[in-house]
Amino acid sequence: MARSRARAHDGVFRQSLAILLILWWVTTPSSWAVTSRIHRQSTGAQLHKGKVTNIIIGSRGTLQLGRAAQVLADEFEGVWSVNSILVKGTTVYFGTSPNGGIYRHSFGTLTKMYPLETDHQVQAMDLYDDRNDLDKITNEHVFALGMDMTGRLLAGFSGPACRLTRFSAGAREILFRPQDATYIFDILTDGSGNIYLATGPQGKVYRLDPLGKTAQLVYDSRDKNILSLASVSDGFLYAGSDDRGLVYKLNPRDQTATVLYDSSKPEISSLLFADALDPSMRDLYAIATSARIVKREADFAGQLPLPGRPEPSAAASKPTSVGNGGLRLQIANSEKKSPSKPLPASLRKGARPETTSVLYRISRAGYVTAIANKMAVFLCLAQSEEGLLIGTGNEGQLLLVDPVSEEQTVLYEDVQASQVTSVAVAPDAIFLGTANPAKLIRLANEFAREGEYLSDLIDAKQPANWGKLQIDADVPPGCKVLLSSRSGNVKDVNDPTFSAWSVPLHVTEPTPLECPLGRFCQYKLILQSATGSATPLIREIAVSSTIPNLAPIVTSVDLVRRRTAAKRGLYEIRYKTKDDNDDELIYTLYFRRAGRTHWIELTDKHEETKYEWDGRTVEDGRYEFRVVASDHRSNTAGTSLTGSRISEVIVIDNTGPKVGGHFIEQRGKKTTLDILIRDDFSVIRKLDYVVDGHKEWQAAIPDDLVYDTTKENFTLEIENLDVGEHVVTLRVRDALDNVTYKSFDLDIVDQ
Repeated sequence: MARSRARAHDGVFRQSLAILLILWWVTTPSSWAVTSRIHRQSTGAQLHKGKVTNIIIGSRGTLQLGRAAQVLADEFEGVWSVNSILVKGTTVYFGTSPNGGIYRHSFGTLTKMYPLETDHQVQAMDLYDDRNDLDKITNEHVFALGMDMTGRLLAGFSGPACRLTRFSAGAREILFRPQDATYIFDILTDGSGNIYLATGPQGKVYRLDPLGKTAQLVYDSRDKNILSLASVSDGFLYAGSDDRGLVYKLNPRDQTATVLYDSSKPEISSLLFADALDPSMRDLYAIATSARIVKREADFAGQLPLPGRPEPSAAASKPTSVGNGGLRLQIANSEKKSPSKPLPASLRKGARPETTSVLYRISRAGYVTAIANKMAVFLCLAQSEEGLLIGTGNEGQLLLVDPVSEEQTVLYEDVQASQVTSVAVAPDAIFLGTANPAKLIRLANEFAREGEYLSDLIDAKQPANWGKLQIDADVPPGCKVLLSSRSGNVKDVNDPTFSAWSVPLHVTEPTPLECPLGRFCQYKLILQSATGSATPLIREIAVSSTIPNLAPIVTSVDLVRRRTAAKRGLYEIRYKTKDDNDDELIYTLYFRRAGRTHWIELTDKHEETKYEWDGRTVEDGRYEFRVVASDHRSNTAGTSLTGSRISEVIVIDNTGPKVGGHFIEQRGKKTTLDILIRDDFSVIRKLDYVVDGHKEWQAAIPDDLVYDTTKENFTLEIENLDVGEHVVTLRVRDALDNVTYKSFDLDIVDQ
């Protein structure tokens, strides 16, 4: 019995010891990899994987606050779409489908102008032969609104009884009923007060005199519909067609026409002269699209990372000024890895998806340039002080396009509506109409006071220790960027085992991610603006992590430059290996230029753990080195194994890190060195030290356990030094493999 109890006690002891060893391994810094991984997010495709609230994601990978948005009206009976908007002073008029409704919004009050409940019987008697067929009213659409020269509202009704109606002082009158038209797609009033109508399905353009008394056919096209009209002070009329996608230049005086541009798309849905952008050019902008596009494919502008950065217009860059107390944040330089997989052919530079919508610029001389494209339906076009506004489907987005830099930004995205069907610009706001569901939205000129970007999960592939988040950003005065984070081990953001969100921290420098050990990290950036007059602008985000060493056979591969004059141009490849069986190992070394796939053999059956290589045998550049270890000499051909490791990319650089302030403290036989390491540009990668010139260098780890910034603090503890003078030598490397040596003299006294 005593022997059984002894065995049980011994089993409990062994189990407890095993648990303690596991806990020690998890919490001991030496179990972590010395080099760290930097997860960078700097493209629109990467950022679009996250979720936004009052945040704009630029096509070139920027984050900033969106416009302050207010829903003015969203409760309509039998309304599916807001088709057209017209703004006059403080009053907003808009036409809808499918019941042909016209509404007025003024000083917070929404009024239904047409049809009224008492109008139904009158409409049926006035417009239809069958007075009992009241259901025909439900098949009317108001696609076009306009204003005559006296400021009275014009509305084009499309349906079985197509007509142009004028509203004034609570009354309405029918001005014109085109007998061969079912649709009125656009209404234009020129500088002389003449009223033009774009109609379908016969593809005709009509003109009414300023009083709306006399109607005349201006042009009868071969197209199915004329969808859009534009005019400028040259006496000509410009029209966009459906079916052939033509841009016409019409002469109303002699009813002739020429074609300015034959688009590859079937529809020219909108035309606009944007004189204010460049009055000397008087460019015509045209949207070419297809209503058949019902499914969004790849977002070309967001997924194709173009080299360089376009020069934005002055209006676009002004809100993010960091003068007068603003904050400029930058990310420490580190080697940026190339994509592991090549971009698909449809996303490479020069390739274009075949079904995108396109915004064209047509110069006065007739030259055509495509300045924006997207896999979406372009539905409407307007001009603001910042650039051109495009309403799209099927994601309910409002795009802002700078016609100078050709940069496009999602200015607003509705989380409910499928399409932004109409847009109108007022001096103090932008008004949007949406469909599915129908809403009238006001975007103020000022920015939202607060917005949030919730990242997608960042995968470290193994349970990781998460370091700091860094941003490349401009933070103007009165603005802030806050950070909150969490972590977990399940690829499901809704899993309850994720840690709680950390308390938001003000980001003024590289900021720690308060994440427990976990494979996945998720962060939340909160952008704030005290007045709404400016916004933070974030250009890049970097998150650092490190994972435990998993004991590979080849544990490290380093390339060290020779510093002496006699060894100039020579490098020493150093590598450390491990074999649990204590087998005799031999090595094969390879190298290749970074980005290539073929390895070139340097040496075979090498027995030492270092190899001197002449770097002058290749041209300068970025190179990788591979060490393959084999235990063939201790095993048979059928049982031998190999393991390999590839070095970090090596880049020639001449400036190493700097050793800053330090503090030396001696207590008995224990000496402690507190050291600050800085680098002007690159991440500190590694620190080794040696005492009294011994050959074996001892690796050190930063106090925060992560190599991830240009400034790191180290605490070295050296024990059992003899009384007398000693020298501690540091060897510091940055991410580009620049090396700095620094020695400290120690005078150990007998205590």
